[in-house]
Amino acid sequence: MASTETTPAKDAGSVEAGLDALETTATSRPTLRQTFTGKILPPIIALAVVLVVWTLLVPVVDDPSKLPSPAAVGDAFKDAWLKGDLLGYIWTSVSRGLLGFLFALVIGTPLGLLVARVRFVRAAIGPILSGLQSLPSVAWVPPAVIWLGLNNSMMYAVILLGAVPSIANGLVSGVDQVPPLFLRAGRTMGATGVKGIWHVVLPAAMPGYVAGLKQGWAFSWRSLMAAEIIASFPDLGVGLGQLLENARTASDMAMVFEAIILILFVGIAIDLLIFSPLERWVLRSRGLLVKS
Repeated sequence: MASTETTPAKDAGSVEAGLDALETTATSRPTLRQTFTGKILPPIIALAVVLVVWTLLVPVVDDPSKLPSPAAVGDAFKDAWLKGDLLGYIWTSVSRGLLGFLFALVIGTPLGLLVARVRFVRAAIGPILSGLQSLPSVAWVPPAVIWLGLNNSMMYAVILLGAVPSIANGLVSGVDQVPPLFLRAGRTMGATGVKGIWHVVLPAAMPGYVAGLKQGWAFSWRSLMAAEIIASFPDLGVGLGQLLENARTASDMAMVFEAIILILFVGIAIDLLIFSPLERWVLRSRGLLVKS
């Protein structure tokens, strides 16, 4: 005779699924026109407004060299592209930033779990992680240069010191928000120790963890730009931060704006291509975001 007993995990899953069904409304696939007007047109309008305001401000500035026109910045982009340097600037910084972020991910994830699950460790280093998260990344550049010299290891060290606290604190926040019912259900089903962390804690803490990853990437990117601006050296190659510093040294405002736009573009592109889809997937898998 088949057993009619249900486990707490199944009960919790049934309740959660029922609540999600009440919140979810049936939606049809958006048309191309709806997608264009809802997602594509607004940023285009915003960009057009910025360009118009920028163009109107150029004649107002007393010294034209302090505010280049959009056309002058466009010429700077064109020159860098024709020389074959534009993609090199981007790749130098992006490759450093992503590799440093992966290192931070490998270190910050187990550190966050340790702080979240071991009370003594949380009491010992939890406040330190919060303090490190509030410390400006640029403060780590001088000691990193003294300790490691002007090389890529120094760049990665600055990225780690900027990103690891954010990733660890994001995971700690996610673990703290895991419902106790999930943990009890996991123990009832034999998910204890490493199994409990892998199958219960991490999946349930994923929203907070992803938020920590997004913040960690932002800190990684800002830390890298600070390191490239301050610790410039020919053997390190020319990244976006070095490009900005070279433009400042040459008093070339068109190149300054070129570097700023590229730094902004890369930050937005990484968020749109990696973290925003990951965040939507996590929220949708938990019934917190209705697919539209």
